[in-house]
Amino acid sequence: MDQGIVRVAIAQAAPCYLDRDASVEKAVRLVREAGEGGARLVAFPEGFIPGHPLWYHFHPATGPVSRSLATKLYQNAVVVPGPEIASLGEAARQAGCTIVIGVCERASEHAGTIYNSQVTIGPTGEILNVHRKLTPTIGERLVHAPGDASGLRVVDTDAGRIGGLICGESSNPLSLFTLAAESMQILVISWPDFPGRAMLPRAERALVAGRGAAFMTKAFVLNAVGVVNDEMRAVLRSGEDDDPFLEDRAQTGGSSIVGPAGDVVAGPVDHEEQLLFADLDLGRWLHEKTVHDVAGHYNRADIFTLSVDRRRPSLLASLDDTAAQASEPSPAEKTGHTNGNDTSVFGSPAAHPHPVG
Repeated sequence: MDQGIVRVAIAQAAPCYLDRDASVEKAVRLVREAGEGGARLVAFPEGFIPGHPLWYHFHPATGPVSRSLATKLYQNAVVVPGPEIASLGEAARQAGCTIVIGVCERASEHAGTIYNSQVTIGPTGEILNVHRKLTPTIGERLVHAPGDASGLRVVDTDAGRIGGLICGESSNPLSLFTLAAESMQILVISWPDFPGRAMLPRAERALVAGRGAAFMTKAFVLNAVGVVNDEMRAVLRSGEDDDPFLEDRAQTGGSSIVGPAGDVVAGPVDHEEQLLFADLDLGRWLHEKTVHDVAGHYNRADIFTLSVDRRRPSLLASLDDTAAQASEPSPAEKTGHTNGNDTSVFGSPAAHPHPVG
């Protein structure tokens, strides 16, 4: 397991809002710049391609503006794998680094269904992992379907063992424990560009959650926070009452990097687009683990256990003719009449299990 120094970067940037192709081009450019700066890992904000459904903080959920923007979000979502991910993979290969990027993922099997996803791409351009946010938050629930645990895992890279969570998931102790139990060294937390109203400013919220996550897991935490540009403000604005919030620079940006002891390694930066670099000593992960490993010696497996179902659920299961015939009830079962040699009881739970809805 890598214990050396690794240079990482956070791409704090605004997407080309609801424009998939332009957002991909911008991400490729940022990966190139990070690679030129020596980064072996580049982390992006939540939903960077093509943007996050922030309009629900400003426009009525069922109004014409929200409905129109939700449709545009779906139309500009990405399929994984697909041509946009291939472009990012080529950028990763050329830069020689791993990418963790937030995308709005279009489900290829269900028209109209999208997920809030985090895609990890390795330095040879291959997809290492796709994590779909388990539980959408606030307005996300109106457009994003709940994810599953198939991507709740740690991947091995030449930059260390990397895990990822999206925004509010970083406060879920069971998600954190799952990744800690897989010897995670670096945790990328992807955050959107704006907080909700009456919440902590984005930088402060990310730092509170990031420091807690780092202290619990003993991993370095990269808080990749998005920013809002004037193009986005124009789309989000519903009236002049929104202007004070939209113009408050303290509400957006502020990416940071936290060490395994909960100490701040870099940032929080200001609220403009930029690359945040840091050199991480992965040996600190082991140093802190020897004292406080909640997924190992500092826990009680005889008392606590956690079960994670990583199967991807499906609504449709098809039976072929052979299977259907094999499951067909006998004439006696259909009528409820049995002969003297039949000891089954018609209607018993064993013979007729409850259907699972």
